[in-house]
Amino acid sequence: MMLIEQTTVPTAALPLERFKEHLRLGTGFADDGGQDALLEALLRAAIGAIEGRTGKVLLARGFTWTVMAWRDTGRQALPVAPVTAITELRVLDRQGGVTVMSPEAYQLVRDTHRPRLGATATLLPQIPLGGQAEVDFQAGFGAAWAAVPADLAQAVFLLAAHYHEHRHEAALGEGGMPFGVMALLERWRTVRVLGGAAT
Repeated sequence: MMLIEQTTVPTAALPLERFKEHLRLGTGFADDGGQDALLEALLRAAIGAIEGRTGKVLLARGFTWTVMAWRDTGRQALPVAPVTAITELRVLDRQGGVTVMSPEAYQLVRDTHRPRLGATATLLPQIPLGGQAEVDFQAGFGAAWAAVPADLAQAVFLLAAHYHEHRHEAALGEGGMPFGVMALLERWRTVRVLGGAAT
């Protein structure tokens, strides 16, 4: 399986000014934006780390997911949440021939933690031996920062601030995420059971 991010979070969607307030950067000086590139990089790093830990996409963007076989012939859990739309499903054969499947053959089954690609009839399209399926979909809580749940937004600020505070260190002694960040993420983590079998 392989997940590829097809679109990135635009800079305008990042809460740069709110993050500056969170850091309580010095006031009374001209804001020439000299720190903006660093702060943007820290926010992106924190968003990436939190999305990786929770499997939740904070800001809306497009993805392509490639699979070699379905775990369940009638439904397939998608790798991230929340998924807002499945835009295309393609089946590729061993020689690279592509068949775009009709949207009437599949549906999005919405779920907070485990959205699924589901068959509208009995079975998902068959993936030929040596072939693969590619699923294009849109995921994320929304296009604007205001759509991100408050606890996840706060976790991003705390983790980005942690990165800012330790930005000159070659390595962190303890490693991992700060406890406060982990506490905020706990309810968003996906509990995997049955060895990853379809749920």
